[in-house]
Amino acid sequence: MDGVLVHEEHMIPGADEFIAELTERGTNYTVLTNNPIFTRRDLRARLLATGLDIPEERIFTSAMATAQFLDSQRPNGSAYVIGDVGLTTALHEAGYILTDRDPDYVVLGETRTYSFEAMTTAIRLVERGARFVVTNPDPTGPSRAGILPAAGAVAALIEKATGRKPYFVGKPNPLMMRRALRNIGAHSSSTVMIGDRMDTDVIAGLESGLSTILVMSGISNPATVEAYPFRPNRIINSIADLVGHTEDPFGTGPATAEGTGTFEPIAAD
Repeated sequence: MDGVLVHEEHMIPGADEFIAELTERGTNYTVLTNNPIFTRRDLRARLLATGLDIPEERIFTSAMATAQFLDSQRPNGSAYVIGDVGLTTALHEAGYILTDRDPDYVVLGETRTYSFEAMTTAIRLVERGARFVVTNPDPTGPSRAGILPAAGAVAALIEKATGRKPYFVGKPNPLMMRRALRNIGAHSSSTVMIGDRMDTDVIAGLESGLSTILVMSGISNPATVEAYPFRPNRIINSIADLVGHTEDPFGTGPATAEGTGTFEPIAAD
């Protein structure tokens, strides 16, 4: 989402035309984000404010992926949560009880108000045997004033204190990609990942069997690409370059890994 469709509180030019074209063609798509802070209703409102009309059911967050993962592992379990409403809502909807009394899991997400007390509680619970799960590995997040510590950085603190490595659910874990594909009934061979990061979006798409497109409208630049041993299938300036080409985003005729059909995009932040 961020860096592909929007930048902070502004729509990236062409994003509205791209979404409108997908909608007009009846193309299946989802908007994917590692940000677990907001519910998808909140994210829909944020996107609407920029001029992008994307239905709630087409938004998928790392908080939702984490809740689905925990439900598949230990249905109706319990968790001590450090995070915001996006994560707590997803866990409640999955049937989880949120508690600090002998929880099955310590679940770390993101919040703008990390507290020393909460981190201390998490450390003690992990030491006592609670399983340690983190929504996403991002070490920092953006803000108008500059970068902020994110889940990956706080997870490193808890891991250092306990000696227990967490399980990260969000990108680049292919688990999140497979759950996003399942949510829209898509197959990896006919889906393309559109993202702005090599270390999360492109590698997640690659390891999940998706074709990948990297946009230069986020944090990446040509020098960034050369720093990695893998490459996206295509590099473009922004999502605007795909307007008019959503059926054939690589310009190679029928556009799937199998050579027939059309791609179903995943736009990731």
